[in-house]
Amino acid sequence: MRKRFLSLLATAAAATLMSANAVAQQPLLTGQAAFTDYNQQAPGVRHKITVGDLPEPHPDESVNNTPRVIAKPANAWPVAPAGFKVTLYAGGDATPMQRADNKEHMTLSGGTFTEPRVIRTAPNGDLFVADSGAGVLLVLRGIGPDGKAARIEKFATGLDHPFGIAFYPAKNPKYLYVGNATTVQRFAYKTGDLHASGAAETIVPDIPGYAQLTGGGHWTRDVIFSADGQHLLVSVGSGSNVDDPDTHPKEFHRADVLEYTPEGKFIKIYAYGIRNCVGEAINPITGQLWCSVNERDNLGNHLVPDYVTSVKEDGFYGWPWFYMGGHQDPRHAGKHPELQSKVITPDVLVQPHMASLEMTFYPTAKKADAFPAEYGGYAFAAEHGSWNRLNRAGYEVVSIPMKNGHATGEYDDFLTGFVTADGQVWGRPVGVTVGNDGSLFVTDDGSRSVWHVVYTGK
Repeated sequence: MRKRFLSLLATAAAATLMSANAVAQQPLLTGQAAFTDYNQQAPGVRHKITVGDLPEPHPDESVNNTPRVIAKPANAWPVAPAGFKVTLYAGGDATPMQRADNKEHMTLSGGTFTEPRVIRTAPNGDLFVADSGAGVLLVLRGIGPDGKAARIEKFATGLDHPFGIAFYPAKNPKYLYVGNATTVQRFAYKTGDLHASGAAETIVPDIPGYAQLTGGGHWTRDVIFSADGQHLLVSVGSGSNVDDPDTHPKEFHRADVLEYTPEGKFIKIYAYGIRNCVGEAINPITGQLWCSVNERDNLGNHLVPDYVTSVKEDGFYGWPWFYMGGHQDPRHAGKHPELQSKVITPDVLVQPHMASLEMTFYPTAKKADAFPAEYGGYAFAAEHGSWNRLNRAGYEVVSIPMKNGHATGEYDDFLTGFVTADGQVWGRPVGVTVGNDGSLFVTDDGSRSVWHVVYTGK
């Protein structure tokens, strides 16, 4: 395996040096070789995991390998493919303080961010960042002589774990929508505003559950508008790993994408059985909703793959009774046989447990500092990193090849380097957005940073 991987890396490096079109010339890891960890992640490596590659469940493999995030080592930096440059745009200035109990994450004191999560680009190019831990929505504007944000302002404060951000209408917005842990709120907004001009209006007061406060469950709520602007789509993750909604009332309207009017009137469950659609995006070519999804845990190192997929209206994606098509979860053996044939197989399977978070699509129109043309229409997804896996995976940004708006089923390692050679984690990508100039911005709640990825061609 290692010899083959080194050979593939050499091939990738040669292809990158030979052509600016290297994105179309990646080596491809398939079958069991496609299951990789941080040691095999490198820009230019392409993976294709299929349903046929999945092992049988092995609950005995289940581990708690949660990383204890360390301060960024002096020589550590995110790594992008050849021809791209990565700079620190904001943050990275918190002071590390070890927790007294020496468990899990260290404590960071001070700095620009507390917990930078979703990042979205406003029509004028301003970058809005949801600082979930601080309950703040920030605006980052411009680039100073040092390459960092020229201006950082607090648009709104006092929010309840803000996450999703949406501008409505898309081109000349009148409102900015925010997905909080249990509500959706909107602020009056016009392009260029740096501060909210009034109080938030709560339009959805009753998003189900906030189980994190009572011992587990997903709290992130993304919000996005359908391509026609007529429907607000809100992602609500499950309150558990695999609790049966039939017998657990807290799972009501969870593991779903819920559909509302722009004014907040509930319409229906748009899609269901999606354990945690953390990141939503509208495919600019097809107009279809896509989700970046955290699947279930405790079935083994290589089960169940997280995924990035188009989402069909009224579609069922399996949770909790099935996964990856008609595979029955052994913890629900024999339940709901009538649903087995309805389970939709996702478009792109990524590493199991790598925690796929925000996603975005790269525009097809050429921009001044845009990535090579081959990236037009590609998706990008931030992979926060595994905990339920012996060998770490994730802690990167991946790119997802598309042809005419449809996924090929493959994904590429794009931005890596957030794990040291000995497996210590210093950075955890969460959000990703495309700036108006065609460059990429990535939030990282490990080092509390926003990274800026520019194509230079060198």
